[in-house]
Amino acid sequence: MAIDYIRYDILAQTALRGVVRTVLADAAKKGLPGEHHFKITFNTVAPGVQLSDRMRTRYPQDMTIVLQHQFWDLAVAEQTFEVGLSFGGVAERITVPFDAITAFYDPAVQFGFQFETIDGSAPSDTGVVTQAQERTLPAVVQSNEKSEPEPVPAPPAPAARENNASGGGEVVRLDRFRKK
Repeated sequence: MAIDYIRYDILAQTALRGVVRTVLADAAKKGLPGEHHFKITFNTVAPGVQLSDRMRTRYPQDMTIVLQHQFWDLAVAEQTFEVGLSFGGVAERITVPFDAITAFYDPAVQFGFQFETIDGSAPSDTGVVTQAQERTLPAVVQSNEKSEPEPVPAPPAPAARENNASGGGEVVRLDRFRKK
């Protein structure tokens, strides 16, 4: 197997995080259009995440926020976004780096991304990729169904079928398009 010196996996993740940044920046300037709203899951222990001690205790690993009706002061910077939300009637301001986001989903159109942690180190010199070194690109989920949305599913295992027989959304793995 050839060595990926370009690191397409990291480039794809960065590009998709840019989509999240652009969508949030538009929402900060213009509000949410139509029925669009966002479910954003992030790692609460990632560097740069700012939460109150109360929220960090309640969500020690991961947290999902919904930007729909009750959020305020959404501010988007190059590397982070900040937003005011109410948790149990208590107003909180949180800061989330885009690199801490693990999933982004817009239930209005059933479209989202699920990110996985990628080792940013250089590829091995042998060109042999072990299962532990295999990198999975973010999943893209989209469906035209108008049913109640479900959380963004994890990408299928490499041995799993690539097509979704249920007729719902399909998880697309970009590596299925790679030459083997």
